[in-house]
Amino acid sequence: MAVRIHNSLTKKKEEFAPLDPPKVKLYSCGVTVYDDCHIGHARSLYIFEVIRRYLQFRGFDVRFVRNITDIDDKIINRANELTVDWKELVAKYIGRYYEDLQSLGLEKADIEPRATENIPDMIKHIGVLIEKGFAYQTATGVYFSVRKFKEYGRLSGQGIEQMLTGVRKDADETKEDPLDFALWKTSKPAEPFWPSPWGNGRPGWHIECSVMSAKYLKSETLDIHAGGRDLIFPHHENEIAQAEALTGKPFARYWIHHGLLTIDGQKMSKSLGNFVTIKDFLAKHHYADVLKLFFLSTHYSHPIDYTDDKIKEAKQALDRVINFNEEITRRLSGHQSKTKQATIKEIEEIKNNFIEAMDDDFNTPRGLASIFDLVSCANKNIEKLDFIYNAQTTIKELLGIFGISLMKIVYVGVKNLDASVNVIQPDIIIKNKDGSAIVIEVKFIEAKIAERNEAREHARYNLADEIRRELEEKGIILKDTKDGTTWRRKL
Repeated sequence: MAVRIHNSLTKKKEEFAPLDPPKVKLYSCGVTVYDDCHIGHARSLYIFEVIRRYLQFRGFDVRFVRNITDIDDKIINRANELTVDWKELVAKYIGRYYEDLQSLGLEKADIEPRATENIPDMIKHIGVLIEKGFAYQTATGVYFSVRKFKEYGRLSGQGIEQMLTGVRKDADETKEDPLDFALWKTSKPAEPFWPSPWGNGRPGWHIECSVMSAKYLKSETLDIHAGGRDLIFPHHENEIAQAEALTGKPFARYWIHHGLLTIDGQKMSKSLGNFVTIKDFLAKHHYADVLKLFFLSTHYSHPIDYTDDKIKEAKQALDRVINFNEEITRRLSGHQSKTKQATIKEIEEIKNNFIEAMDDDFNTPRGLASIFDLVSCANKNIEKLDFIYNAQTTIKELLGIFGISLMKIVYVGVKNLDASVNVIQPDIIIKNKDGSAIVIEVKFIEAKIAERNEAREHARYNLADEIRRELEEKGIILKDTKDGTTWRRKL
C-alpha cells in the first residue's frame, strides 16, 4: 500500500508521489523567535518530525527544511517593550527554542535557515517580481499585486470578495489594493534595516519562506509544504502567489496542515491565564513522552483540546507501555542466548496494521492503537521468550517512529547532566517537587529491595514499609509478585 496524504490544495486524499523518488523535499514553517515556544508550537514541531520519520521508515530519503523568522514586527515590538536590542532578544529565544527541541527529544530539521541570513536572495526575488509586473513600489515599501495572480485563493478556497471582508486599507499605506501584501517594508526610525534598491528596510514575513524553501531544497517545486491550519491564509496563500509568479511552476505538490490546539476549549492566551509553554509543561509533568502520546491520540489534521484529564490518560498509557517494557527486559535478562529475531504471524499482522494506519494520511490514533494491541498480545504470551523478545523489538521500532524511546527520558532544568538518561542502566534521574534533580543508582534500588526483603522475612514490617516509602519519595514504585519484588519509575 502506498502512502496517501490529504492535500490541502486539492482538498482530497492522494497517493504520495514525490518528483524525484525516493528523494522527498519537505518544508515546514518554523518559529518566530520573540518568546518561549508553547505547546501549540510543540504539536507542530512534533507532528512534522513524526511525518519525516515515517516517510524515512517507508524508504524515502527526506530532506527537511524548517525556517526561523528572526526579523519581524513582533520581534521589534517585543524588543522595544523589554528595552533590549532586537539581536539580543533573537539570540536568547533561538537558544530557548533549541532547548525545547532537546527537551522534547526532537531532532533539528536538516537545515534551519534564518531569515536575516538570506535577505540578498529575497531582494533578488522581489526585483524579478517587479520586472514581471507582479509587484510595485510605494513610499512604504514594495507590495505584491494580488489581483494580477489569477489563482490567488486556490489554497484557502476563498474568492477575492470573501478575502476583502474585514480587510481595511490603513491610512498610512499607499497600497493599490487592500489585499496587496508587503514584500519589502521601508524601515521606520530606530528600526533595524538592510539596504535595497527600494531604500533601507526589511523583508515581509511571507517572502522568506518562498525564498528559503526553494534555495535550501534546491527546487522550484517542493514535494511537501507543511504548517498549521492558521497559516493557510494569508501566509501560505501569499507564498504560493509570490513563488509561482516568479517561476511559473507549482510551488508545492502536497500541502499538509495540522489542526490547532485549545486549552479546556478556549484559545490559548496570556490574557486568559491559560498560556502553557513547553517549559511549563515539562516542569509540571517532567515527561515529554506524555505530551507526545497526547498529540498522537488525535489525527494531526484535527483540532486538539488540552485538558488535565487527557494528560492523565496519556500518563497512564505511557505508564502501561513502560511497565510492559521493563517487565519484558527483566524476563529476558540472562536469556538473550535463548531468544532470536523471527517472523511471528501475530506480531507481523499487528505491525502491518500500524503501517496501514500510518499510510492512510499518517493516522497516529490508529497507529498507536496497534502498538497497544501488540502490548496486549505480548502479555498474553508472556511465558514465550521468543514471542516477547520479538514483540519488544517491534514495539521499540514503531515507537521510535513516534520519537518515543522507552530506554530514555528527557527532563528540563537539569544542569550538568545529560538530557537523555538510561532508565534501566546505570542510573535514573528523578525530578524533585522543587524542580531539582537527583541521580539514583540502580544498585542502590536493588540494595534497598534486598534490605526490605530481609526485614519482611524477620517480620520487621514497619522497616519494610519505611523502605517502600523512602523509595517512593525518590520516584521508585515497588511491586511484590509471586516471583519476587520488582520496581518501576513513578510517572
